Amino acid sequence: MPKICIFPIPGCVTFPGTIFPLHVFEPRYREMIQHCLDTGTPVAICHTRKELSAAKPTNDLKEALSSNQATYQPFDVFSAGRCQLVETLDDGRMVLNVHIEQRYKLGKSVQMLPYQVYDCFPFLDHHPTPAEEVDNLLLKEKILHRLEALAHADPQSREALRQVMDSAEWQQMGGTEFSFRLFSLIQFAPELLQQILEMDSAHQRLSKTLEWLNLN
Repeated sequence: MPKICIFPIPGCVTFPGTIFPLHVFEPRYREMIQHCLDTGTPVAICHTRKELSAAKPTNDLKEALSSNQATYQPFDVFSAGRCQLVETLDDGRMVLNVHIEQRYKLGKSVQMLPYQVYDCFPFLDHHPTPAEEVDNLLLKEKILHRLEALAHADPQSREALRQVMDSAEWQQMGGTEFSFRLFSLIQFAPELLQQILEMDSAHQRLSKTLEWLNLN
């Protein structure tokens, strides 16, 4: 059962196969990230259920760098991955990329202070049926066509989307990987993204995504 360090960010839902840029300034989270870098412990970037303690008011960056902010309760299902340090600034702030690898479900608390660490369970999909595998590829094509239609009024967005859609990587991508990676292209409200993250089949994620796109 892997131990996961928790980095709760209200409104932030991450998906496997994506890269999340992270700017860390709070003392406890700089300590946590350094622990993750030193030990290879995954860090979860996750949406939050509620605020457990409010942030202390700060007047400037210097105060923010020396005090911890709000504490949150994470959702039970989230994605996590390994940290890649990009830069440590002169004042101690850290710029990173978190390579999101897998979904997990919250287990037993190992540590709450100064940062949260939990034993976690991998959160896996049900194995798709042959019929679902075929339908997933059809849903993929429908979603890409719908995204192209939604971007039609903005030439810059349309061209950027077209470059992605035409790349060999995305053309060859299977339904399961696509059902996660597509959220690097689109953004829904956090509550909807959390619903999708907690679905345990690519077919369900793709079907619901297409349904919501068709409402726009």
